[in-house]
Amino acid sequence: MKSPVASPVSFRQIVPWVVGVALIALPFVYRDPYHLHILVLILIWSFAYTSWSMMGRFGLVSLGHGGFMGVGAYVTALLWNHLGLSPWIGIPIALVCAGALALIVAYPCFRFRITGHYFALVTLALSGIVLQIITATRDYTGGSLGYTPDRTKGSHLVALQFDDKTTWYLIALGVWGVGLLIWRWVDRSMDRYALEAISEDEDAAAAAGVNVTFEKLKITVISALMTALAGALYCQYQMFISPDTVSGIAVSLQMVFAVVVGGIYVALGPTVGAIITIMLAEGLRIGFGTKAVGWDNLVYGVLLVVFIIFLPKGILGSLLERIKPSSKR
Repeated sequence: MKSPVASPVSFRQIVPWVVGVALIALPFVYRDPYHLHILVLILIWSFAYTSWSMMGRFGLVSLGHGGFMGVGAYVTALLWNHLGLSPWIGIPIALVCAGALALIVAYPCFRFRITGHYFALVTLALSGIVLQIITATRDYTGGSLGYTPDRTKGSHLVALQFDDKTTWYLIALGVWGVGLLIWRWVDRSMDRYALEAISEDEDAAAAAGVNVTFEKLKITVISALMTALAGALYCQYQMFISPDTVSGIAVSLQMVFAVVVGGIYVALGPTVGAIITIMLAEGLRIGFGTKAVGWDNLVYGVLLVVFIIFLPKGILGSLLERIKPSSKR
């Protein structure tokens, strides 16, 4: 009797593991602080952009994710400074607050079928309201001047503060990986087909037995929780937050731009978008200094229009679309 022959491992199965090992080993081989700093920012923002794409890919265009990110960042910092609650406790509380906010805003919209442009406008108002609350309560949040969590001496696990860039890189890499796993879980679950059916025709989806309100609420809450976590991590890493950097309409639009440019229907599309946005912001800062303040938003707007017209599937999505037909030949 012939022994069973193990099926050969495909190239596509090996690549993710090789890339994963290389990314984990990177900070131990290359220790330049500035470049590690850029990589940490790319990974944190990639996670935030991935959270937006969880909704955006199903036609749920939210402009309120800047609000969720602001809640995650400010609630965590305020609980640490005023109540002495460790971020390990503060972050879950911030996530609960962001999830509750998502339910309060999204449930009436989905229950009364406020969709499309109207849903985008409601979420846009959410970003503006969170921004105004942060600015108005300047006695507690620092307002437009920004807010700094109380620092500890050196690295401190309880305070989730680390001086070493390598530690933060590994934390950000782990969170980014979890974000990709969540994206893949949704992509391979029945929820994907339910949400795609809803985006095509809500009435037909409901007639087929899909709980429209529940499915839309579920993906919205998951997206809001992920975004709030990104805000909390950004706060802990940078140790300084302001309304312009973690909340408001500008942050929400930045997420839309990055996902559309990278590829909204591809798992790594938001990561490509994060690389572009971070490198663009750093390039303008280094090249023009304070003269270029606000230029990145102008460039985002112009490129967003160009990509929507000429490259609607984004950079990575378009590349994969061209590679697949050629591989079949």
